[in-house]
Amino acid sequence: MSEIREVLARNAFRFNKRYGQNFITDTNLLDAIVADAEICGDDVVLEIGPGAGTLTARLARAAKRVVAYEIDENLRSVLAETLADSPNASVVFKDVTKADDAEIERAAGKRYKLVANLPYYITTPIIMRFIECENRPESITVMVQKEVGDRLVAEAGSAEYGAITAAVRLEGDATITRTVSRKMFYPSPNVDSCVVTVKMNDRYASVDKKKVKKLIRAAFAMRRKTLSNNLSAGFGISKKEAADAIAKAGFSADVRGETLDVDDFVRLSEFI
Repeated sequence: MSEIREVLARNAFRFNKRYGQNFITDTNLLDAIVADAEICGDDVVLEIGPGAGTLTARLARAAKRVVAYEIDENLRSVLAETLADSPNASVVFKDVTKADDAEIERAAGKRYKLVANLPYYITTPIIMRFIECENRPESITVMVQKEVGDRLVAEAGSAEYGAITAAVRLEGDATITRTVSRKMFYPSPNVDSCVVTVKMNDRYASVDKKKVKKLIRAAFAMRRKTLSNNLSAGFGISKKEAADAIAKAGFSADVRGETLDVDDFVRLSEFI
């Protein structure tokens, strides 16, 4: 940690609360994240939020190439120093949410893996943006707040299960690979974290995903309401039509959306 502190001090860097910056300092953890992401010599890695570049440098050791998007221009001199020995790593100083699919493809190519130590406030938008994009990554490995990680891997019917759980499961398999103490960061956040890996698959390639996603959003719009009420509001159909669709799919009239898994939503979408 002292080395990172020294680099930041030399470059007169000041943390910006707006960006939720918490840099990873433990070298064993950095190597573990690279291993969790299964980075090998042929891989191109798209990293979001390189921060001080500690993870970026480790990724560059294992990968063919690393392209990192960083929103904070004040990290230019810091990253120039920490990535001086990583010629295969480049940094784009831009908000990655402003980069369209074509730009991402130009930067990372058609086959890439996404790795990120995400600021907590953009976790969900970033994950959803990349699992739903046209040129989606082969896998996503992210450091997230433990609470968010629990939601990503939750089972249907549990308190943690929600729209993002089902939306991610429609595209891939999410796993928590390790929990991470807040003490592993500088500065330390107020909560513990975990590393989540999502391996993309084509299990539902033949499904009308647009309709299924709309169905998922409607089902979780108001958790206390029955699925028929939520479908009626979400799809602009009568409650009878919603109830008929639910019955045809084989579910009870009073079923709630949070009890259905992705297979259930896919089956129900055929009757909407």
